[in-house]
Amino acid sequence: MKSSTLRIAFLSSAALIGVAIPAQAFAAEAEAETLSAATDAAEAPEGDEIVVYGKGEVRQVTEISADDIQVTTAGSSPFIALRKLPGVNFQSADPFGSYEWSTRITLRGFNQNQLGFTLDGVPLGDMSYGNTNGLHISRAIIADNIGTTRVSQGAGALGTASTSNLGGTLEFFSRDPQDELGIAGNITYGDSNTVRAYGTLDTGDLGGFKAYISAAHIDADKWKGFGTQRSTQVNAKLVADFSPSTTFTAFVNFSDRKENDYQDLSQGMIGRLGYDWDNISDNWPLAVQLAFIGANRGDTGVAVAPNTFGTVYPAPILSVDDTYYDAAGLRRDWVASGRIDQQLGDSAKAGLQVYYHTNKGQGSWITPYRASPGGLPISFRTTEYNIERIGVLGDLEAELGTQTIRLNVWYENNDFEQARRFYDMGNSQTVPLTSALTYQTNPFLTQWNNAYNTKTFQYAVQDQWDVSDAFTVTAGFKGQSVKLEATAINPVPGPLALGEIKSEDFFLPQVGVLFKLGGGNELFASFTQNQRAFTAAATTGPFATSALGFTALRDRIAPETTDTYEVGFRFGEGQLTGVIAGYLVNFSNRLLAVPQGPGIVGNAPLLSNVGDVRSIGAEIGVQWQPVPAFTVTGSYAYNENTYRDDVINQSGVVVQATKGRTVVDSPESIANLELAYDDGQFYARGNANYTSERFFTYSNDRSVEGRVLVDALIGFRLQSDNRFLNGLAIEGTVTNLFDKEYVGTIGSNGFGFEGDNQTLLAGAPQQFFVTLRKDF
Repeated sequence: MKSSTLRIAFLSSAALIGVAIPAQAFAAEAEAETLSAATDAAEAPEGDEIVVYGKGEVRQVTEISADDIQVTTAGSSPFIALRKLPGVNFQSADPFGSYEWSTRITLRGFNQNQLGFTLDGVPLGDMSYGNTNGLHISRAIIADNIGTTRVSQGAGALGTASTSNLGGTLEFFSRDPQDELGIAGNITYGDSNTVRAYGTLDTGDLGGFKAYISAAHIDADKWKGFGTQRSTQVNAKLVADFSPSTTFTAFVNFSDRKENDYQDLSQGMIGRLGYDWDNISDNWPLAVQLAFIGANRGDTGVAVAPNTFGTVYPAPILSVDDTYYDAAGLRRDWVASGRIDQQLGDSAKAGLQVYYHTNKGQGSWITPYRASPGGLPISFRTTEYNIERIGVLGDLEAELGTQTIRLNVWYENNDFEQARRFYDMGNSQTVPLTSALTYQTNPFLTQWNNAYNTKTFQYAVQDQWDVSDAFTVTAGFKGQSVKLEATAINPVPGPLALGEIKSEDFFLPQVGVLFKLGGGNELFASFTQNQRAFTAAATTGPFATSALGFTALRDRIAPETTDTYEVGFRFGEGQLTGVIAGYLVNFSNRLLAVPQGPGIVGNAPLLSNVGDVRSIGAEIGVQWQPVPAFTVTGSYAYNENTYRDDVINQSGVVVQATKGRTVVDSPESIANLELAYDDGQFYARGNANYTSERFFTYSNDRSVEGRVLVDALIGFRLQSDNRFLNGLAIEGTVTNLFDKEYVGTIGSNGFGFEGDNQTLLAGAPQQFFVTLRKDF
């Protein structure tokens, strides 16, 4: 849908809204001032802040609600809404922020696999694309069913079920079923032939039992090139009050996602070919031609019979890696959980939770670096995944006078199988044998096929002492043991490392203090020590190298650890609230993974221990609500994140000078400004997000420039006594309002020491969507 009329109308409306929202809001306030103060106080809404800045916490914690996610484009990742929070940097190559190959979130310079993620307490792993120990939030739950999202920028709660939360945690909580029978949903249509639908049926309270079942489906073309991004999800949740003191909660979620990939770019390619350059998924004859030319030139190492394709690539192509035929990501997940909460008298409560997750996945890449048996110098390369996780979580909380004791325990067994296989693409030079969106069978070659087992045990103990109404001290520690084992499934072991390794630390302390000054103002400070356990996979962690490399590294590497110091001031209540925080993080045993050759070849990366990293910074978040219908939310974060050591070899010789360099994908400045208006009928939102320069080499000789992205939404909802009409709304949204050309994701194929690298993904251009919505 490329309607210039729609764009002109939306842009004109957006400009008018920028002027009209404050005027409308303050005019309404002036009229309201004629009411008595008593009436104002009686009718003032409570708890409707867009952002909650963690009042009463000893750590930096911020929180957003479902209402905030709802004012992004329907179906968007919750990460889109989280960009407004202090210290949060989120990048993606699609307008919804859900294309998994491209999604990257960092907190205070810590990258995605150094953070912790949970859904209703269930660990989601580090949400890496390789899918080794969990699943992405975009598959774990339909975005419309997320009730609350809590971000701990520095360190999460001690009991968080994560072994990767070095730099913070993101906890997602699903909404509870409605108390009344109801149906809600929305349907969206927009650019790139996007069609997305969501619907839910809530049973209402049936004598202590209530539940819902929801479904969502999206089918969208890629915004450039050819291909589709498609997903189907089903969620079901039950809440049962067996007695006033006993509650059972369960959910079962299903996801089936298939995404054609975008072409990874380098800066040289962007300069030569443009941001719109992509795979050639609609041109199989050209893909075959390029594969033959690459083989004839010796670029791919594939032997071919004499042919007429020659050795010169057709303009503007200069390399076999400039464009590939196709690539895709396929993921199918089931995740289920059951939890029972029991009140134990007036001062204690306990919870027990069991969860299960199974995944089947395939990463597809049509590669010119290996020939098919049918005779073509091109084949279908896969990375195949199978996960089966089962875990148990337990917690106990007891109030003993002025002290509150919390105990947590977590155990998980994760059986993960990963394989690299190749499949025949036939012998036709005009029609491909299969599609990248198809699960493959009958490989002609299995390069490696390994089984990885991870056993995780973690416990936490914490004491909260309310010394007075104004002063609170917390202290505690956690311990964890993570044991990894890698074994070969093939009769003949492949080239990757096998064996055992473990990460153990049984004393990781956390202390904090909170002092309430009155008037909504409070001071907080905390210290946290944490570690990121090793992960077991062929594509990440210590096993993602050769057997020789693993032997050399095994005694020289240790789990990454952090010491985090944090101080802050929360201020205000009523119209103006906010937080100012400063932090220092000392990071030890930072591991660098340096790719060896093009990503499509699949060579094992070179692992190096760069030693220490230091992160020092400050952030501020402010929310101003001058009148009930109008809210201004702003944030700014400054972060200086640098390597403190050079990379040295076993002989002590410097092999790469990284000392003093800025950590890759770690912007120095992040800022966000959002204006939101909602008077119950008319609603609108405008959001501007700034990210400064980001480096994508360890030597800092290559970077992408900073950018400002603006998104907007306008909508109108009916208010009616008719329950079927009440809550019916229509809204228009636009992402990248000013059609900025920019690099979204960096590091899609890892980070090199220096020089250009095909590891960038262009951000989506201006995209328009219209949504018809019916809320409860």
